[in-house]
Amino acid sequence: MNDAHLHMVVNHFPIIGSIFGLGILIAGLLLKNNTVKNTAYCLFVVAAIFAAVSMATGDGAEEMVKDMPNIGRKIIHDHEEMAEKLALFLYLLGVISLLGIYTNIKNHSKAKLISFLALTIAFVTVFLAKGTGTSGGEIRHTEIRANATPALNANQKDTMPPENKSDED
Repeated sequence: MNDAHLHMVVNHFPIIGSIFGLGILIAGLLLKNNTVKNTAYCLFVVAAIFAAVSMATGDGAEEMVKDMPNIGRKIIHDHEEMAEKLALFLYLLGVISLLGIYTNIKNHSKAKLISFLALTIAFVTVFLAKGTGTSGGEIRHTEIRANATPALNANQKDTMPPENKSDED
């Protein structure tokens, strides 16, 4: 397994883990249930660990695809910049989550404050995760890029006016 493959395997969990963690944390706050909140915190910690692995494999993945046709260094650079921001927020969220688990177990007076701090950071994290996932997908999935043009199938080429047909037809 090379770095590109490993990167593809691990890079989804920080995104999915932060989304599910946010939903579970909201449920825990609404239900006022520390066990549910601790479940969200555990997801955030695991997402932060996977973010570290994703960051560690990103350079190797970049080396394998940067010279492929239709990739380009700019799109990889944009993804890398977004991923670095996401990783920082996930690391912060992971630390706050560990603090949240501790304060919940100890029934500390600051547990509720930590929960709302984690909630705020989780919202930012999910926003960054969406952007990171999209920019990463655009590297190899040109069809989701903002400037994508739909490919014409054979039936569409036959019905096009002559001025729009290419010389290859």
